[in-house]
Amino acid sequence: MPRSLLCGLIGSGIQRSLSPALHEREAEAHGLECRYELFDLDQLAVGIEALPELLASARRRGFRGLNITYPCKQAVLPLIDGLSEEAQAIGAVNTVLFDAGGLTGYNTDGSGWAWAFRRGLPGADVARVVVLGAGGAGSACADAILRLDARELVIVDREAERSFGLAQRLNSMHAGKRAGASVDLAAALKTASGLIHATPTGMAGFPGIAVPVDLLRPDLWVSEVVYVPLETALIEAARRAGCRTMDGGHMAVGQAGGAFRLFTGLEPDIDRMDAHFRRLVFGVT
Repeated sequence: MPRSLLCGLIGSGIQRSLSPALHEREAEAHGLECRYELFDLDQLAVGIEALPELLASARRRGFRGLNITYPCKQAVLPLIDGLSEEAQAIGAVNTVLFDAGGLTGYNTDGSGWAWAFRRGLPGADVARVVVLGAGGAGSACADAILRLDARELVIVDREAERSFGLAQRLNSMHAGKRAGASVDLAAALKTASGLIHATPTGMAGFPGIAVPVDLLRPDLWVSEVVYVPLETALIEAARRAGCRTMDGGHMAVGQAGGAFRLFTGLEPDIDRMDAHFRRLVFGVT
């Protein structure tokens, strides 16, 4: 592995992303020089139609790879030459590697969320889990919770076709046909043991709360995927309701560790990355 590398992130509204700091600091700890750049669609005043040129430009410049985030995780699929088994199962890509054979897409969101869940909500009941959002992050979390032996999964999305399609795909890959879909969040949460929120609502640029607060109750755990800000309106409301909660920072670190492994071939110190993340968020040096 060369002792220096270029990598980056493509997405919208990512100026507050902590990915550059996480990757560059972990690389430094391994004696590796890393430059991590942001390709913010909002700053560039372009949409997902710019993905082909952004990928081609990064490849020409010698990038090792790119992380992919909202709203590009599914839009990038037609541009990829090959997919890892996990990316194929999830139907979304959050990491692209450039090599002689072309572009290979991976997904570290699912494994990253699973690491976060075991760390942030140990012993949480997975009898009946609701995933709100069937986009890239939601697909990854849905696949991950089934791999963690959830007995029943209900996927809710404002686009019914997308949630039903995801449930069907997951049932074709996991035993027991445990995934279903609904358009009624209140009904889905009524007997749920846990909620995974995987929509952009609550992140910087998309303020608000996607879950009516009266649906939150003490016996429901809540996992958030948004981490900018770390204390979303949902996390705050869930804590007030007495729920066990897991902020989006846990998943951010988990998926970053997986991406770092892909970019560098080195084994990251996830605890060190998590400690660095928390220092950055809370302004502690």
